[in-house]
Amino acid sequence: MTASFEVGPYRPPSEAHSLLIRATRNCPWNRCKFCCMYKGHKFEYRSVAEIKQDIAAVRTIQDRIKEISWKSGNGAGGMKEAAATVFHSSPDEAFRHVALWLYGGGETAFLQDSNTLIMRTNELAEVIRFLKESLPSIKRVTSYGRSVTAAKKKPEEMVELYQAGLSRLHVGLETGYDRLLEYMDKGATAAKHIAGGRNVVESGISLCEYVVLGLGGKEMWREHATETARALNEIDPDFIRVRTLTVNNGMTLYDEIENGSFIRATDEQIIEEEKLLIERLECHSNYVSDHITNLLQEVEGKLPEDKEKMLASINQFQALTSEDRTNFRVGRRVGVYAQLDDLSDGYKRGAVEQVVRRLSKNNQLDENEMYTFMERFI
Repeated sequence: MTASFEVGPYRPPSEAHSLLIRATRNCPWNRCKFCCMYKGHKFEYRSVAEIKQDIAAVRTIQDRIKEISWKSGNGAGGMKEAAATVFHSSPDEAFRHVALWLYGGGETAFLQDSNTLIMRTNELAEVIRFLKESLPSIKRVTSYGRSVTAAKKKPEEMVELYQAGLSRLHVGLETGYDRLLEYMDKGATAAKHIAGGRNVVESGISLCEYVVLGLGGKEMWREHATETARALNEIDPDFIRVRTLTVNNGMTLYDEIENGSFIRATDEQIIEEEKLLIERLECHSNYVSDHITNLLQEVEGKLPEDKEKMLASINQFQALTSEDRTNFRVGRRVGVYAQLDDLSDGYKRGAVEQVVRRLSKNNQLDENEMYTFMERFI
């Protein structure tokens, strides 16, 4: 097995079974205080020829897995079983990756790394067309992109990418509050976020905007919620995906927490922030809480029709006794609970109570311990 191709380190959780094609390396901005994904790595373009070579390698590997399926006597109908066999038996990471993609259906692809949109439009379109021609099972092509880059593209360029086959862009809005955007060194303003977002939406490309709950800390949480809702209402993306702020010592923000210039919000304060955000949303988006860092992953739905249901879940948490809220928070952070209803499981509850007693000092929960649990997931 000699065919191989380059795969970058990151993709959205929703692209878990997508084929990963590395179109650029690392991040061209790479200055956000709350991110450490590409720190220490220089941004690089890859040539169209390089990218095409990788796509051709994927096709070669795919064909070999198809051969395994036919030799097993199952034909095309045995592709899933053949992919599973390759995934579990091959030491070659390229083959394992293609096998996972085929096992998941082989219909989606994600272009890496952090801002593929920065490529020349004609070159990116050429890559997308070649990808779909080479691997015709692919029905959806997605990528990360920055709002500032999207705002710089001419509307006709965005349409060209859509017509080439770019289905969706994942964009880090993070916040719509200008003061917080500047503080976090995001390199964008709310106006740029809105302009870039509208440029994507109007082209026909599906847009997924990411919001970081807790990004405003204890000082700017209210403005973070209200201004982010305002920006999202103007953009009206197809998806809003929320993440909860987690920090490690590879981030610039870590030093500011250590010296006291940034004070982190607790889970309960972040839930109040999320409540305000949802109350102010007037867009027609799918609100998705698909990350383990979020306390209430059940807060999901289609806006505006599911708004009351989403707020009801938050109200349910806030109506719990202080003891029950603490128990649920700890249970979520140590991975025992998945949703609020798990509190009624006596076995799980008892196990969490033991952890709560161990973490508490003078009947007070150690918030630093809670943050440490969250950091395991980044």
